[in-house]
Amino acid sequence: MKDHTREEPRVSAAAERQMRAWSIAQEIADGAVTSHRADPPHGRLGNYISISREAGAGGSAIGDAVGQRLGWEVLDKNLLDCVAERFHLSRPMLEMVDETASNWAYDVLGPWLDRQIITHEKYVVHLARIVHAAARRGNVVLVGRGGQFLLPRDQGLAARVVASEKYRVRRIMEKYAMDEAHARQFVTALDRGRREFVSRFFRRDVADPHLYDLVINVEYLGPEAAVEQILAAWQQVEARRGATPVPASHRS
Repeated sequence: MKDHTREEPRVSAAAERQMRAWSIAQEIADGAVTSHRADPPHGRLGNYISISREAGAGGSAIGDAVGQRLGWEVLDKNLLDCVAERFHLSRPMLEMVDETASNWAYDVLGPWLDRQIITHEKYVVHLARIVHAAARRGNVVLVGRGGQFLLPRDQGLAARVVASEKYRVRRIMEKYAMDEAHARQFVTALDRGRREFVSRFFRRDVADPHLYDLVINVEYLGPEAAVEQILAAWQQVEARRGATPVPASHRS
């Protein structure tokens, strides 16, 4: 029989470590909106566009197309590869916490039971560092993962891609060969996880249109028009900053 009196201090220590991690994550949330406000108008950051998306709305494909048109790097799921490589973390474990609702038992007891487990807080701390490094390099499209909340609002472009549930469910059914019931569950769960992820770590409602420079209903406009709108909005950002306009070759 296990000696639970020996385990209790270990559990307590794990909880204390987790509370410290939560504190760090909260500092990130508090500083996300106000980051770099003390910097000069152009700061130390390069060009970036962040794209938030509802599940199944095609935000990843739109982000890829925008990156191709501009000749920029696109960080979407490959952002997890960057985090895993930079901080020597397990890629499958990162998948488990990426834009998902957090679980107290998982975050507190998980690292104690398995040292390979990555808490949501640890993930967000590392994610913030990678996102800021990418923004400093510049010329990057960030898809999801709270990019618009980790970077200063006035130095890039924040867009959100939305569509009706019916449209998004249909896309998921086609993309993954799912039946309607499972596709609807997939969309609902993914939206809920992303919403809770943003709410907990950035204290924002991811669906609030006031958080974005541009909200696009892709169901009515189509993906190609969504790409054109983001590129046009980026031209306005550059014009406002007095930057060189996007070359014609990128607009064709």
